[in-house]
Amino acid sequence: MFSKELKKAIQELPSGEKDKLIFRLLRRDLDLANRLHFELVDVETVEDKRAAFELEMLRKINHFSERFYSVGYLLQDTRFLSGEITYHVKITKDKFGEISLNLRMLNQLLTINNKRIESTTYSKAYTLCIYVIARAFKILILIKSIDEDYFLDFKEDLSVLGELIGQNPMLMRTAINNGLDVNWLISAEIPENIVAIHKEIRANGFLK
Repeated sequence: MFSKELKKAIQELPSGEKDKLIFRLLRRDLDLANRLHFELVDVETVEDKRAAFELEMLRKINHFSERFYSVGYLLQDTRFLSGEITYHVKITKDKFGEISLNLRMLNQLLTINNKRIESTTYSKAYTLCIYVIARAFKILILIKSIDEDYFLDFKEDLSVLGELIGQNPMLMRTAINNGLDVNWLISAEIPENIVAIHKEIRANGFLK
């Protein structure tokens, strides 16, 4: 990405000049500044950050579910939360949290709102249903990418997610039509070739 000459020139800069460059870059890149703050200054661990984030996330889901207006707004709020999970992972490199937080998000969302989703028309609920099924696929792929020692930590939440999808005819219809076998979640038995399965499904125009 950078030439050897540029790297050498930067290394040879006086420390004062390096400091000025670093602070100038940090002012322009808030993400980098936050990541360095977490890695160099913050006294909280990744686990601390994850636990605090989860509590706040569940509070937000409860809040926007209480003021439910439509599945469209429900999807909008959930996507916003998903972005916050992505940012948490970007700053903390919390790969375990990327899985656990997405699982808890979907489980809380469906536990509270399954009946509301089911009571609307499929055409109105479709985009939210596709979002849930696509997110479930992502979770399965992420689990397959991490150390197997962590798998048991997700087994219960995976089963809950599978049961919640199974209880909602619209979600089940979307899962079946888009190649997601809910038994993968319920039994926590993820195919070894889940990445290839997902890639083929996407190539055939599904999960959209």
